Amino acid sequence: MGLACGIVGLPNVGKSTIFNAITAAGAESANYPFCTIEPNVGVVDVPDERLETIHKHIKTDRIVPASVKIVDIAGLVAGASQGEGLGNKFLGNIKECDAILHVVRCFKKGDIIHVSGSVDPKRDIEIIELELQLADLDTVSKAVERVAKKAKAQDKEAVLQKAIYEKAKDALERGISLRTLTWTPPELEALAPLFLITIKPVLYVANVSDDDMDGSSAEAQVVRAHAEATGAQMLPICGDIEGELMRMPPEDRGAFLAELGMQEPGLARLIRTAYKLLGLQTFFTAGQIEIRAWTIKKGDTGPVAAGKIHTDFEKGYIRAEVYSVSDLVAHGGEAAIKAAGKLRVEGRDYVMREDDIAHFLISK
Repeated sequence: MGLACGIVGLPNVGKSTIFNAITAAGAESANYPFCTIEPNVGVVDVPDERLETIHKHIKTDRIVPASVKIVDIAGLVAGASQGEGLGNKFLGNIKECDAILHVVRCFKKGDIIHVSGSVDPKRDIEIIELELQLADLDTVSKAVERVAKKAKAQDKEAVLQKAIYEKAKDALERGISLRTLTWTPPELEALAPLFLITIKPVLYVANVSDDDMDGSSAEAQVVRAHAEATGAQMLPICGDIEGELMRMPPEDRGAFLAELGMQEPGLARLIRTAYKLLGLQTFFTAGQIEIRAWTIKKGDTGPVAAGKIHTDFEKGYIRAEVYSVSDLVAHGGEAAIKAAGKLRVEGRDYVMREDDIAHFLISK
């Protein structure tokens, strides 16, 4: 879909370590600031056990999971909004992402240099958020100036835009990230061309030590409390353990996870949470050639979903034959689903549901 999550944080908090583990792409990870200059980009599969469930009932040649793009953006520092530490370049990379994975260092063990000299999650979060707010403030201030003349001449669109931009500017001047405010659809539409950073959804990733996998340490709890206070989400992840897992042969990972008391890698939870953070959901197509998970936004209709397969399908959409994964499990196959009256025929107004398996009828 071209949707992306950007990994941000101070230098040396474990961004590239976590990126490497997520993507197995081998981004450089080192014990000095700014070892990541150009953003590393990886496309990762969204773990989904339903694909194997479908495959048990529908034999196919290929299984294709959904995916999300992950962008490892170089570490920000205080003053980034004024260009410190290559800041303007990095902030531009963040603007191009749809959601933010904010990595916060919560481990004290080891000899990894901290750019501020000590481990303090509250301070680190505040540094990053202030820089993002200042970058947005600069953007909306220029936007206000740009529409002010037309607004003064009572241009209706400019008057509306100016009011919305000033609402954003006022919040940012008070140190409030825009995602914490309530915005109407028309307001969001007006703000969209500005590519504001603090309006993007955020997942705080507490990079914890190997003896704090559940994030119960005081440092991780600081991150959790901040996430809850700002309407965001938080996940504890041990970057070192996850990296070790990804370097293991797949057949050895189960035993290692069992030793740690984990049912799955933390990164599987992270990827799924990031997927939900973007307001996405999955539908499936299934046949002899392939079983595939397709990514759509929550609330998308049948024609929009068909358009993900091929752009011409949205315009040519006639109807969809739809059933759920649970229907497939209950009845064992498409013929049995149809015989049981569970195969639904849906028109252009149908809103796709999580778990749908669909066949689309398209006009030629």
